[in-house]
Amino acid sequence: MVKTLLDSRIIGLIISFKFARKKGFELKKIEKPIYMRNVDETFNKKGPIEYTVEINIHYQGHKKRIEIGIIRDQK
Repeated sequence: MVKTLLDSRIIGLIISFKFARKKGFELKKIEKPIYMRNVDETFNKKGPIEYTVEINIHYQGHKKRIEIGIIRDQK
């Protein structure tokens, strides 16, 4: 179990590749990479999301399975 804080002001959820591997998450390669843009509309320098993981979120007695994008740690 991993406890974390999620920032709900963003459009999608992402975690780092290094964190996902360290925690032993099963990475799923996506068919078409997702290119992220920063708030100033430039492309994110870490590159596209190429993998996702599915995890269970537990909050105040509720449980939901979600998919999170994986970003590279280095470019």
